[in-house]
Amino acid sequence: MELTHIDENKHPKMVDVSEKNISKRKASASGKIFVSKEAFLAVKNNSAKKGPVLQTAVIAAIMASKKTSELIPMCHPLLISKVQTHIDENEAECSFCLTVEVSCEGKTGVEMEALTGVSVGLLTIYDMLKAIDKTMRISDIVLQSKEGGKSAKFKRN
Repeated sequence: MELTHIDENKHPKMVDVSEKNISKRKASASGKIFVSKEAFLAVKNNSAKKGPVLQTAVIAAIMASKKTSELIPMCHPLLISKVQTHIDENEAECSFCLTVEVSCEGKTGVEMEALTGVSVGLLTIYDMLKAIDKTMRISDIVLQSKEGGKSAKFKRN
């Protein structure tokens, strides 16, 4: 099996995408954070001392999606055309599920941008609530779907 990010001298390299065709690319990722009842209510009642938790997490997710190539060494800088976020609140399990969908027209996909957006968005929730709850748990960060490029569409069941 040939490793795509290692050159003939076994040095790391960024894949050359110059010969690839530009196409519409889209990817969606999601993840969850479980919090205590007290932390959940602080978010719901907008009483967290650091400010509006979910709004700040959305901004962080968008910013992180746009800066993925600065954080993940082999990612290409992309001209992102859209970042859409959605947060589902589940009071029964005291959790928030963040979904990030990223789109662009380019030569490589946006899966890493969607996954990075989810990761940083959830970490932002953690940061804003850590004074209330040190037992929070981030989990289930997954790629939900991707389309565009030569590989087949992917949709998680």
